[in-house]
Formats: sequence, C-alpha cells, structure tokens
Amino acid sequence: MLSQKRRPGFTLIELLVVIAIIAVLIALLLPAVQQAREAARRSQCKNNLKQMGLAMHNYHDTYKVFPSASGGNGFSPHARVLPYIDQGPLYNTLNFQTTTSISQSSVPVDANNATAWALSLTVFRCPSDVDTLPAATSAGGRNNYWTNSGTGVLNGVPGVLPGDTNYGMPENNGSIIQNRYLGLHEMTDGASNTALMSEKRLGDGSNAITTPATDTYAPGTYPANADEAYQFCMATDVTDLSKQGKSNIGVSWLAGSNDSTFYFHAQPPNGRSCRFPPSRMSSTSNSLHTGGVHTLLCDGGVRFVSSNVSLVVWRAIGTRNGNEVVGEF
Repeated sequence: MLSQKRRPGFTLIELLVVIAIIAVLIALLLPAVQQAREAARRSQCKNNLKQMGLAMHNYHDTYKVFPSASGGNGFSPHARVLPYIDQGPLYNTLNFQTTTSISQSSVPVDANNATAWALSLTVFRCPSDVDTLPAATSAGGRNNYWTNSGTGVLNGVPGVLPGDTNYGMPENNGSIIQNRYLGLHEMTDGASNTALMSEKRLGDGSNAITTPATDTYAPGTYPANADEAYQFCMATDVTDLSKQGKSNIGVSWLAGSNDSTFYFHAQPPNGRSCRFPPSRMSSTSNSLHTGGVHTLLCDGGVRFVSSNVSLVVWRAIGTRNGNEVVGEF
C-alpha cells in the first residue's frame, strides 16, 4: 500500500507564530521610522531658520540694519526679506505705500496685498508643527519663525505723553523691535549671544478649547515687567475659557504682530504665553521638537535651546544690550 505523501506548507500554529513575529518586528520598527522622520523634519526646520538668518544678513548688508518688527503700516520683517529668500516676484506684488494699515484680523483692504496675505511659504513653516487653523484665505498664511522683541512686556513703543498708557515704559530690548531699525553695531552683548529669531507653534484656532502649549491667555492683569508677566501668566487658570485671549496664532506672516511674527524672552521656551491689555504682551517661543526650540542668533548660527535652560540665560540671550554674562545654553 502506497504511503500518503505529506504536502509541504505551514501548520496553523507555525503560521500564527510567523504572524506574531512580524507584528513584533513592525512594533519595534515603527518608532524607529517615526524618529527618523522627525529627525528629518527637525533638520529641515533648522535649515529654514538658517535661510532666514541669511536673508536677514543680506538685508542688513544692503541697508546696514535689520528690518523693523512692525514698520511702514505694519508690514512684518518677513515681508521685507522676501527678495532674499527667492521670493522677489511676490515682493514686487506688495504695495508698501498703501494708506491701509496691515490688519491682523482680516484680509487687507488693499487688493495688491491679499495674495501674499493668504499664501503659506515653505521657508516660514516648520514641518514638525501641525496646522488646525481656519483656511488661509480667511486666517492668513502661516508662520513658525518669529523675531525677538526682548525681555520687556511692551507691545509697541513707549508713550511720549504723561497721559499715555505706556508712558515711561522702557523700549523693548530685543534685536528686532517695533518702529526701529537696529544694526549689528547695536547688539553690544555680542551677535553670538543675542537671539534674532526662534520657533513658535501655530495656535489651535478655537477659543472654545484650551491648549496651554499654543494658546495666548488673557489674565486681565497689568504687569510692569518680565517677572510680573511671568507670575501673572503662570497663575492663570487655563481651564477657564473666559481667560482665552487668542487662538489664531501664527497668521498672517505679512503682518508685524505679537500674534504672528514677534515673541518675547520674559518666559522660558515652551512655557505659557499671555496678553495683558492695554498694549502689553508676554508670548514665548515653543516647538513640537522634543526638549526645546531652535533659535537663530544674530551671528547667523542656529542653536537648539533646551526647555530647561536657565531663565536667567534665556532672558540674557533675549537682550541686545543688557551686559549680562551668558552661560552655556
């Protein structure tokens, strides 16, 4: 009698074992793939800041100063450096002489500026960040790279009359401030010790939810300096939706504004941001990178600054002329 030949193949148990092994390998591989992707995004983000540094220095070479944080009807530094980031044609569409000030809340009335207002440029976007904001046609083009206003709390310029709200307040001490055009010769703390720009995440786009990492809160208090701003902001109950200040953060890059293009060094990186009416502000740098933020220095170098950096050091690199001794960061 002929014996029955065994057909080659897997038994059910062997198949289940193979499937289990494959599942384990995938589980081990996915985090490595995600880490590799984030490393690539982080590298691109750093490169974007380097490009912004080159653009700022090319502008400085031409005009002997950096652009203002908000000068000439409220246009941002980003608008001014467009020709130096291969966006000359877009720059040529802008009407800088418009009598209509750039508005942060709506598309500019001047039709010449509407296209740029709504356009998102890759060089202004960190690929690690997420975007849940309203459509760019209504909210504006996105921006993750903001200029350094310093360690003060003034959203604007000091008042010149005794009755003015901010009369007697000191001028902002950052590298790029409102209504002033500062040159490298005014960075007396040293170009390698002074921040020019840093990262900031886009807002969540809704005041109906609270996102402490990105929202700008409104404590309703009135700080006179960085320490008070830090204290008042950290004491805010972020679960209280009545303390919501602004959630459409990071739009439009065309406008020189505390909501879209300039930040402060009063609070540590990846800390909390707050606005204090009237005309005082304390928004800080933040990112989705693990452990810190990329920061562009006035010498063109980009450093990754830890979220755990000493507040004394973080404030020191936020000033252009504070004569501080900057430690390791």
